[in-house]
Amino acid sequence: MARRETGERWRPVDVAATAGISVQQVRNYVDLGVLPAVERTSSGYRIFTGEHVSALAVVRQMAAGHGWAWTRTIMRAVHEGDVATAIANVDASHAELDRERAEVADVLTALTTVTAVKSGAAPTQAAPVPRSGLRIGEVARIARARTPVLRLWERRGLLRPAREPGTGYRVYDEAELRTARVVALLRRGAYPFPVVHAVVDALRGGSPEQVRAELAKREQELHRRSVQRLRASAALYGYLDGYGHLASGT
Repeated sequence: MARRETGERWRPVDVAATAGISVQQVRNYVDLGVLPAVERTSSGYRIFTGEHVSALAVVRQMAAGHGWAWTRTIMRAVHEGDVATAIANVDASHAELDRERAEVADVLTALTTVTAVKSGAAPTQAAPVPRSGLRIGEVARIARARTPVLRLWERRGLLRPAREPGTGYRVYDEAELRTARVVALLRRGAYPFPVVHAVVDALRGGSPEQVRAELAKREQELHRRSVQRLRASAALYGYLDGYGHLASGT
């Protein structure tokens, strides 16, 4: 792309009008470094050019696609002449969505594992839980987890055992034993705690199918955000290329 003409002057009000924002917001963007630095006339007025108009359009699109925090970091790096850092942050922003997709996939896989346990595809405890509940040692034996680990899971909010009146000992009813077994199963599978929390919260609040439906919605939202982010990155490339920010031959 050929370098655009940047010598034409724009009034601040006209620059602001291209994005539907106030003149003060344009000034703020300049001060933040997300727009190119401005020169001033002998009387102190800011001089805006076509490059500022183009940069403002990119900033707005970047904010919609990457979010304001990424946009501020990326555009400031561009206008400080550090394009390598800008591009590295673009990569990091796209990778952020990839991590979210991986989290969704992990929770879906974990739910499949848990559903198999609940349906009887995996062994259950040998005997029903007595009405008075089970002590922590027995739960640890059934779940195949050490008692200090069960206490850790409780501190993390994954388990909610009751307390025996008088002694204060932990007692687990059938639902809490099932939850302990689910947590143990997922942790043995090396699932991280955020995924385990998501599964446990899902099982406490509804059926696995309801959770799958919500995760499907999240996947759709991730796809929408990916398209927005891709569009914003393309606009950034056009700006970098059109105004000579990229090294020759890049």
